[in-house]
Amino acid sequence: MSAPTSRDILTVDGTRLVRDGTPVLLRGFGLGGWMNMENFITGYAGSESQQRRALRRMLGEEGYRRYFDRFLSVFFTDADAAFLAELGLNSLRIPFNYRHFESDDAPFELDPEGFRLLDSVVDACARHGIYTILDLHALPGAQNQHWHSDNPTQWASFWTHRHFQDRVVHLWENLAEHYRGNPWVAGYNPINEPADVEGSTIGPFYERIERAIRAVDPDHILFLDGNRYSTQFDQLGDPLPNCVYTAHDYALPGFVDGGPYPGVSRGQHVDRDRVEETFLERTRYMRETGTPIWVGEFGPVYTGDPARDEQRYRLLEDQLEIYGRHEASWALWTYKDIGLQGVVTVDPDSAYLRRIAPVLAKKERLGVDSWGSTDAGVRGILDPVERLFREEFPDFQPYPWGAHRWIHGHVRHVMLAEAMVDDYARAFEGVDPDGAEDLADAFAFEACRIREPLARTLRSAVRG
Repeated sequence: MSAPTSRDILTVDGTRLVRDGTPVLLRGFGLGGWMNMENFITGYAGSESQQRRALRRMLGEEGYRRYFDRFLSVFFTDADAAFLAELGLNSLRIPFNYRHFESDDAPFELDPEGFRLLDSVVDACARHGIYTILDLHALPGAQNQHWHSDNPTQWASFWTHRHFQDRVVHLWENLAEHYRGNPWVAGYNPINEPADVEGSTIGPFYERIERAIRAVDPDHILFLDGNRYSTQFDQLGDPLPNCVYTAHDYALPGFVDGGPYPGVSRGQHVDRDRVEETFLERTRYMRETGTPIWVGEFGPVYTGDPARDEQRYRLLEDQLEIYGRHEASWALWTYKDIGLQGVVTVDPDSAYLRRIAPVLAKKERLGVDSWGSTDAGVRGILDPVERLFREEFPDFQPYPWGAHRWIHGHVRHVMLAEAMVDDYARAFEGVDPDGAEDLADAFAFEACRIREPLARTLRSAVRG
């Protein structure tokens, strides 16, 4: 591929993405766990901010700074970008937390360090012919009810506070100014998985942020997630120009508690036909409006059981075949982690994973992580609570997924998770600043392992 110029920025042309008139399918990964950390990806409990506060107390200011400086510098480098290119992939969605750019005690004052970090991966990808999609994954006030927006509470206050919305517009104006004219930036994903309970704010806010970004950067694509965690599009109105509407397409058999594939998961029989039906349901808005399809997140987790994992590779193969047949771009979640989902995984024998092994075991036993554990060890707590709600509040169906998941969110992923935050920090007891840097090196590409069956599946899907 020849090096593009500023005239070669990707644009929307009907149902396709094009570069200088040539159709482009974006196929790649999401970079979870880097500029927006998630508990199952790197091993802590609770939300990123809770983890950071606890590690600062344990490591001290110098140890804390050196640990995260090293972590952020080694998590994705040229070696990772080269590996993506070797797989045949051409895109990387980069999630980031607003806290890298501004502090809650100094709103609207932007930190150049956030731009430097983001540049490091954008530039590494560009050197290897890989487009990047910039994804604001955690917003001030929290745009959804769960841990991956750095939310410890299950309340999404972004939608009810104009101050939070103003800060996000200001940040995107500056991001658009910074990346204006950059041909390797495929576009901007202003809000990951929004969850506006009333559904009345998201449409007008998208119109507002589209105007604000276009006033600074008229060229780059906007990738707009649907409401209710990128599954609901009827509240968005008519499509905005040069925008892609993004569906997230996690399949039931791919979750940690998923059943066999094909087979029954959460009371539903799921086979290849059902996977395609679900995809078509989730992308109906795009097909009805004649806009491109981009699956911004999808992908199974892996259990370590060879037979079950083989079924999950089969599920992924089916999804990739379906996306290819419908000319859908995609970003698989997630590129690198400690072993649940990534194609690149931290070595189980690393000093880092050996140090936090008791924490991981306790999280699994108590079902603390939403993404990486089940409720089997805490049914004695949950059974009476669920029964009480069925009997006393039979009509209680809180947004977004009803009473059952709301209860689990509070008990497992808020209450127990917060109680476990210091367990993770105590695993670093006695670590000096040099040792903190050494632990972070576990996430460097050269120190990690490749999930070869997943790598083979991707090479096959991309190269046909």
